[in-house]
This record gives sequence, structure tokens and C-alpha cells, in this order.
Amino acid sequence: MNKVLIANRGEIAVRVIRACAEAGYTSVAVYADQDAEALHVRLADEAVGLGGATAADTYLSISSLLQATAASGADAVHPGYGFLSESAEFARAVEDAGLTWIGPAPDSIDALGDKMTARRIAQKVGAPLAAGTDQPLSGPAEAVAFAEEHGVPIAIKAAYGGGGRGIKVVRELSEVAEAFDAATREAIVAFGRGECFVERFLESPRHIEVQVLGDGRGGVVAVGDRDCSMQRRNQKLIEEAPAPGLTPEQRAEFHEAAQRICAEVSYRGAGTVEFLLAADGTISFLEVNTRLQVEHPVTEEVTGVDLVREQFRIASGDGPSFTSTPEPRGHAFEFRINAEDPGRGFLPSPALVTSLSVPGGPGVRWDSGIEAGDAVQPAFDSMIAKLIVHADLRDAALVRARRALRELQIEGPATVIGFDRLAVDEPEFATDTFGVHTQWIESTLLPRLEPQLRPAPLEDAGMQRFGVEIDGKRVVLGVPAALLRGFAASSSSGGPAAEPASADLADLRAPAPGSLVRWLVDDGAEVAAGEAVAVLDAMKMETQVTAHRAGTLSHTASVGDMVSADAVLGRIA
Repeated sequence: MNKVLIANRGEIAVRVIRACAEAGYTSVAVYADQDAEALHVRLADEAVGLGGATAADTYLSISSLLQATAASGADAVHPGYGFLSESAEFARAVEDAGLTWIGPAPDSIDALGDKMTARRIAQKVGAPLAAGTDQPLSGPAEAVAFAEEHGVPIAIKAAYGGGGRGIKVVRELSEVAEAFDAATREAIVAFGRGECFVERFLESPRHIEVQVLGDGRGGVVAVGDRDCSMQRRNQKLIEEAPAPGLTPEQRAEFHEAAQRICAEVSYRGAGTVEFLLAADGTISFLEVNTRLQVEHPVTEEVTGVDLVREQFRIASGDGPSFTSTPEPRGHAFEFRINAEDPGRGFLPSPALVTSLSVPGGPGVRWDSGIEAGDAVQPAFDSMIAKLIVHADLRDAALVRARRALRELQIEGPATVIGFDRLAVDEPEFATDTFGVHTQWIESTLLPRLEPQLRPAPLEDAGMQRFGVEIDGKRVVLGVPAALLRGFAASSSSGGPAAEPASADLADLRAPAPGSLVRWLVDDGAEVAAGEAVAVLDAMKMETQVTAHRAGTLSHTASVGDMVSADAVLGRIA
């Protein structure tokens, strides 16, 4: 390997670019139109535009990414996390093009990325499992039948999902069919495939995961474990390593089960095996993420292992640089810094970052995809950075986390920083009893969170392209839309500005920017105040739109429309 193309954006692209610089590899960034000036583009040795503004046209486009590797002369591809990082099709396409895929073999991704096949492998090697289906459901009726047989709650999950998306937890039998449809829609939007399976849902469990490295020849080492129970909407917000409060027997069971599962498929590279731990001590295998995890830094901090450099080493044909689990040194926390408003149910908050003050000092690490002046884009994930703290003991790490969170200041978008400051002082989280579980945020903290001010809407950050001739050769020139607007404004006559339209109390407005996925209520129907009437896909998550008053609903937006925050979707007369 000499030149690595990073098929991703944001924080993880920056992380890999920095690892490339330290390992002596040339880095190549790729970018969607609105990311043309993003931090990962600025830091990379080279950058190639993907010629589009949506995930489907850019970071999820195999053909566009392969064209970028050819244009740049890259000989290796690192997929990061999310997007195509767990796509066996992409991995095969990269290898078929004669390039090095910095990740597991495509067959391993197929076997473990399909959650039903992964369940069968876990069963074969003796890993603990909750009741569930091992084939995709043909429709909502099968989900209903499973719930009738095994009872609720159940979890409906995208078979090819990850990152907490495409998962619906259902506690009422009457809601199973709609939850199946919603999980299928989310899976198609996020992963391009809608197959789902169902399993018994363990109420109020902890989420424990094991970081592994495999040599591709059957050798697998457990690098360490993490607790990722601090979640909302099945997506993690705070992670820590090592997982607190485990007995030596439990820790050994987690590590050994993870190693057996991955050894069964001769796993290559970095991966994570996830489990649930119920209050009564029941352990159930959850899934395998065949990629680097967002929360990998906490394991790096307590083990001294650079997991991205290990990925490079294994992709080059060597095994991991160690063969037994490192003894953890101290304790580490990671806080995902998301552009979301916890007081509004964690609604996404894309905006311009007008000011950013980052903490420092011993044991503080800042992994970020943004700087002051950058825009948090509505088309992509809401996570903009990660704050990681490390100290000798868990209590000391919490003290350091409180200090670092006080120092951290971000202006522009709403963020989860205020939530983090509250969470680290909660007795259930901060004490040795550790009473946190995967529904703890919604049940305990969410009702106490106050909404933040809504940020100003972002201007269009796309490109406009023109055919031009340079030295007799026709080329396509991409010009940022904001630049064209600036030219237009400077040449305008300077007439009076239009008066803003007055708000209409009948207007049904979007709570967040996104795409209108579905109307839940027909045009012309009667609705009650608080009733869910539409669904938005906002920054890769489904968000319900509720009626702000009772009356007759009329649609003004159509399914598929991209809308901004506060845009009018309809009217309730």
C-alpha cells in the first residue's frame, strides 16, 4: 500500500487521514458537493469530488468511489464506519479492481453482516442468544405472529443494518405491523436493503461490546471491552472502557464468545462483537460490526493500541502486533458530540458552526470533523466530533470529563453538550452501582432536558456545474452555489428587501430539515392535536411530525420533497 483513499467523510475520514500521515501513506479524500471545503478535504494530501449532493450519489455510490480511486491512483481503500463500510459488494468491487481493501474479507462481511447468518454462527460456537428468527421476515404478518408466540417486547431489526438504524422496539402487539414497515423504510434509506428479522427484546439491558482484531487465518484476539449503554433511539451517546461492574467470569465469557464467533469465519482486521447483559445476568449475542466502531478511541486509550494502524498492518498481510488481550490501563470515556437538540427529543440541528472552543490538558483527546466556520450538513449524520477523556481510575476520568465538558463550547447548532454535563453527575451513571441501561436516557433524563434556540437555516451549499473550454478541451467546472449568490448580490441594484411573510397559525411545519418519507394521514382528513401525521428522514433518522392543533389537514408538501426546518408541510384549518 502506498496511497489510501478514504471512502468516507467527517470525523472518521480525518482520523484515518492522520493515521495515514503517521504511517507514511498518501491520503486521498473524497467529497460530496457540500463537503468541498470540509476539514477532511483540507487535511488530505489529495481530494477528489464525487459529483453529487446526496449520500446515494456520493459516499454510497460504488461506481463514483471506484472512479475516484482510478482518478487518484490510490491502491487501497479504507471505508471508515457507516456508509459502505459493511458492504460486501463494495469490498469485492475494490478487490476486483486490484486494490487493497482495509477491512474484513467480503465473505466474512456477508456472513457476519447478515444478522441472521451471524446468529446461526453464534449458535454454532455456543455463544448465548435470545429467541429470534434466523430468516428474513416476508412481511409484517410474520412479525405479528412471532410477537403472538413469544410475547412483547420485541425488536425488529434491519438484517444489513448498523449504527442503531433500522431498529424498532415494540411493546404493544397492535403496533408491530407499523413498526415493521418503519424499520424496513429506515433500512432501505440507510443501507439500501430492507430485509428485517425479529427477536425477543431484553428489557432495560446493558450494551456490552468486545473489540477484536483478526489475522484472516483463524487467529483472533480480544483487544478489550466497552460499555455502550448510554443510548437514545438505539444510538450510542456515551461509551466507556473497560465495561464497569463485570465479574471476571462475565468478562471472560464476553471475550471468549467474541473470539469464537470471529474465528469461525477467519475474520480479518478490526471488528466489534456486541452483546446485551440483562439485569438478571442473562447474556445474549446481539450482532457483529465488521468495521471500525465510532467508539474505538476508548479502547485505544486504555490499551495503547492504535486500531487504525493495526488495520493498515493487517491489510498489508501481517497479523496484529500482539496475540493476547492487553491489560487495561485506567479508564476512558467518549462523548459523541452530535448536532442535536436533546430538549426537542434529540432533533437534528444542522447549522453553521460560528464558534468552537475545544478543551485540552492531560488525558483529553478531541477527534473532530469540523472547525469554526464549517457547516453541519443536513444530508449526513449529526455526529460532528468526539470528546475522549482518560485517567487512572473511573472516578478520576469522570472528574476530568466534567472539567473538559465545561471547557467545550460550540455556538451555532444545538448540541448534546448540555445533556453530557447533566449525565456525568447522575448517580446511576457516576457511581459504582452503575444503574444505566439502554432505555435509561429516555426514561430518566429526557423529561428534564430543555429545548435550545433553533439555529439559523443553512444556505444551499451545493455546486452548479458548467461546461467550459480550457486550451481547446471541454471540461466541467463546478462552482459553489454560495459563490454564485455572492456574485449575484454584488451586481444587484440594491433595491428594497422583500418583507418576510407573516406566520400562519394553520401552517404545519417541519421540526427538522430532511426528506418527507410518508404522510400518515390522508389529505383532507380530520386530525387531533398531538397526532402523528407525517414522517421525515432527518439526518439518517426517522422523525415524526405531529399536529400542532386539531382540524382538517391539507398536504402542501409531497413525499420525497427535501424540506428545511420550519418549512410548511401542510395546513390544519
